[in-house]
Amino acid sequence: MDEIRYGVIGTGMMGLEHINNVNAIDGARVVAISDPDPQSRKFGKNTARIEDDMVFEDHRDLLAADVCDAVVLVSPNHTHADIMEDILAYESLHVMVEKPLGTTVSECRRILEAAEGHQGVVWMGLEYRYKPPIDALIHEVRSGAVGNIKMIFIREHRFPFLPKVGDWNRFNRFTGGTLVEKCCHFFDLMTLIAESKPVRVYGSGAQDVNHLEERYDGEVPDLLDNAFVTVDFENGIRAMLDLCMFAEGSRNEQELAVTGDVGKVESFVPEAVMRLGRRAERTVVEQPVSDEHVAYRGLHEGASYLEHVDFIEAIRNGTPPKVTLEDGLMAVAVGEAGHRSIEEGRPVMMSEVLG
Repeated sequence: MDEIRYGVIGTGMMGLEHINNVNAIDGARVVAISDPDPQSRKFGKNTARIEDDMVFEDHRDLLAADVCDAVVLVSPNHTHADIMEDILAYESLHVMVEKPLGTTVSECRRILEAAEGHQGVVWMGLEYRYKPPIDALIHEVRSGAVGNIKMIFIREHRFPFLPKVGDWNRFNRFTGGTLVEKCCHFFDLMTLIAESKPVRVYGSGAQDVNHLEERYDGEVPDLLDNAFVTVDFENGIRAMLDLCMFAEGSRNEQELAVTGDVGKVESFVPEAVMRLGRRAERTVVEQPVSDEHVAYRGLHEGASYLEHVDFIEAIRNGTPPKVTLEDGLMAVAVGEAGHRSIEEGRPVMMSEVLG
């Protein structure tokens, strides 16, 4: 294809982020958008710079217009399963679905079933894999810098959830819960680095600070704002997430460390710094991480841009997606297990969640 024509379903904050990333790529263009909210449609139209007849209230009308080679689904989490079934009915249409794949394992399975035999590329949007400091860490680990991996540590200390249209992201029933909505990224990274299946999850968390004074039709939000989650993998690797969403006074939003029997690799975002430590020499070397291939940094240090570059390459070459719906399912499953562990005060086996 000389040009990949995109449609974007959902033009809230992340929808606009995807439009801006596509606009920065040669040979790709957003030609249509849809959103049920009038203000979001206005923002989407202006950002994509398209005509009124390519702006749709209903995603089904966008799909029926038959003007797109690929669509990006960026609607609220609880709508993914229904909309993905509509998208996947168009057998040759390529699709990228933003994280999380669904709010529950059962929703994710509905999507996987609908995608069976689909002719187009079906890509799971887990862009944190593409953040240059994180990608560099994974490269070092794969090259043997730490030896045999024993421990994975991920810290996210950040600001609270932002307001969204209709305040849908204030309630677990719409998001899947914080460990699904936000932390699916980190459970995906753990599984990617460990190259093994998660088998047991133990979580401890609460809602201690954020959103407690907010009311929506008299209802108080029920989102976790801090947690520790430990994940045991089939190959013996252990991973831990340290999440705090009332930690605006932090130098880095994400810190990752992978430690093995030879050494340790750490990465820091957004500082874009990586540290390599060696046990034998007891040395630590710090080096900056380059993002010279990123044409648009956006909200995720260029990760979404790099993700779309690979998505387009898969479309052009007819190659499988590098990030799959199965990856999305597993990330949601670990989050679901983490929530169950916190609610029931016990370790949860992944077999309980996955069946």
